[in-house]
Amino acid sequence: MKNKNALKYEMTDWKQLQIQKQNAKEVISVQKTKLRQELKRQRIGQKRFRKIVYVVIAVLAVLYIAGTIYYSRHFYTGGTAFGISLRNESIDSIKEKIAEKMNAYHLTITTRDGDETIDASSIDLKYDDQGELEALFEKQKAFLWFLMGATAKEDIPLGITMDEQKLDDTIAALSCIQEETMSAPTDAHLEYKDGKFQIAEEQLGNQLDIQKADRAIDTAIKEGLEQVSLEEQDCYIAPKVYKEDEKLKKECEDANKMLVAKITYDFGDRKEVVDSDEIADWITFGDDYTFDLDEEKITEYVHQLGLKYDTFGLSRKFTTHDGQTITLKGGDYGWCINKKKTVAQLKELVLAGETTTVEPVYLYTGVCRDTNDLGSTYIEVSIAAQTMWLYKDGQCIVSTPVVTGNVSAGHSTPSGSVWAIDARMRDYTLTGQDYNSEVSFWLPFNGDVGIHDASWRSEFGGSIYKTRGSHGCVNTPYSAMKTIYENVKIGYPVVVY
Repeated sequence: MKNKNALKYEMTDWKQLQIQKQNAKEVISVQKTKLRQELKRQRIGQKRFRKIVYVVIAVLAVLYIAGTIYYSRHFYTGGTAFGISLRNESIDSIKEKIAEKMNAYHLTITTRDGDETIDASSIDLKYDDQGELEALFEKQKAFLWFLMGATAKEDIPLGITMDEQKLDDTIAALSCIQEETMSAPTDAHLEYKDGKFQIAEEQLGNQLDIQKADRAIDTAIKEGLEQVSLEEQDCYIAPKVYKEDEKLKKECEDANKMLVAKITYDFGDRKEVVDSDEIADWITFGDDYTFDLDEEKITEYVHQLGLKYDTFGLSRKFTTHDGQTITLKGGDYGWCINKKKTVAQLKELVLAGETTTVEPVYLYTGVCRDTNDLGSTYIEVSIAAQTMWLYKDGQCIVSTPVVTGNVSAGHSTPSGSVWAIDARMRDYTLTGQDYNSEVSFWLPFNGDVGIHDASWRSEFGGSIYKTRGSHGCVNTPYSAMKTIYENVKIGYPVVVY
């Protein structure tokens, strides 16, 4: 038999089970109620939606019918006629607006220099109705009016006529068309400034392409536009090269590399410097972003150097042994630049970007490159004094009597100039029509005329030269001649006066 405690526990479990069953029934009942309510709401919502749809369809149908009726008498296209919008306009209203606009029409032409106008009266502007609007309307299908958003927005060509000659004359009279008011565009290009090449910005100018401008104005009038911009219609002639051109930037970079050269020409106590300012002027630029040195300009530069520094055969001032200043003309002493070779030298140095000090390439040279190119070492011969002096480094180391050319026989020694010693010879035989003389020292300076010792003479100086002088040479005592010979070189100057 079960004890009391066991029966008590069984009774408790049974009661709990009954309570759980009752709760489950209540939950199911609540859920069914909610489901019925939700289904009812859905049925009501569906009825309302159907009503709305029916209403919308009805409204759209009414609108469509109304639109079809309306656009059976009006345009729905998005186009224009003589600048007047066609949409929602009837044929008659469009024509009325065209007539009104035609009477008051003027075209404003916007240019880079301001606005100009053309009036309808000045060109006899007229509308010649050829039924274009009617033809366009016949093509319109009223029942497709709802597609109006997809219609073209172009201007419909009408029979707009004008006196073409008057139009041409009116356009030709516009100030923007006049040659004196138009300035051509300039391309972006390189300019030398502040020691280097820089890109100068292009200039647009205001030069019109006349044919483009004519077409733009003509089209604007026929379309009934009230304003036309020649800028927007691309009627201006444009530069071909702009500052942002990469090739131009590269050209600028490369050209500046040539400016680094600095060549100093040494002329003794004077200098001439070829730097970026000079080189920039020599650089010429081609049409295809190429550049080169202008050889003609370099040649002219070297030519000017020659005019300034060449002394060969030119007149010069000379201070004699006794302080007198005389003028020497001609002769063959001095400096003369070899222009062709110097041009080649200079061009090569610039292209190489050299910084250096050089001398020009010379055709003839002297012993000193200073302003006084005789320097301080030279031979001086005075015909009147029958004396010769040798100066070395500014010091007189020889002063000797001499015998110059025989005046009475017509063999006077050339004078009034400066010559260069052509050669230095020992034990030389002088020959002529009536003589054959051996000398120990021979310094020719003017063809067969030179300085030499004269062992056959026992006297020098005085007036011997007038009747018993030489054949043109400067006869010199042996000891003096020996000293002179030992202290001079080929090219040393010989002054005879």
